[in-house]
Amino acid sequence: MLEKQKSISSETILQAATALVRRLGEGKTSMVDIGKALGVSHAALYRLYPSKSAIMDAIVRQAMDDEAELASKWLEREGPAADRMLNMILDIHHRKRSRFSGDREIHDLYRRIMVERQDMIRVYAERMTLLIATLIAQGVERGEWRVSDVSVAAGVVRDGVTPYIHPQFVAQAVDAGAPVENQLRAMVTTLTRAFEAGVDYRPTSPGH
Repeated sequence: MLEKQKSISSETILQAATALVRRLGEGKTSMVDIGKALGVSHAALYRLYPSKSAIMDAIVRQAMDDEAELASKWLEREGPAADRMLNMILDIHHRKRSRFSGDREIHDLYRRIMVERQDMIRVYAERMTLLIATLIAQGVERGEWRVSDVSVAAGVVRDGVTPYIHPQFVAQAVDAGAPVENQLRAMVTTLTRAFEAGVDYRPTSPGH
């Protein structure tokens, strides 16, 4: 009589896969290894994930979800919008930096995905930009900032802080010993003070 297959969930698969990636690296982690770690045949994994690539994508999505959660908490905090914007970006930067310094295999996986899976990165960028836009809208509603177009302002912030939160740029800056956090603070301060002074993104007519 055949032994009943052990029940597994997508979450337990991701936990086992993440632990293996941290120990062996993405390249040396196989579906067979993940199955062995869970005490099941690797064929059982395919019921929930069609491939190893799908599992690796899911690991990175978890990291992206974590970053979005870090950012979103600043929408509920008290205090000036400028302070909350700075802390939101600092939290994301610190998480990327700690992943590079102390969780290198996951950092490398994340970095590869950012190059190869533009669809995932586009969704992530849209999600983070929306969080930034929500915070800017709060600042405008409270009279702290004046911007003519919240969505344009959010894109400006996103593009301005990308060098401080992109895994590749963070890795290069840390290796070079650059004063990244000071630069990040200066960038965000420049943007938020511009919002305080007022920014009109509407095109001016010729001659003006």
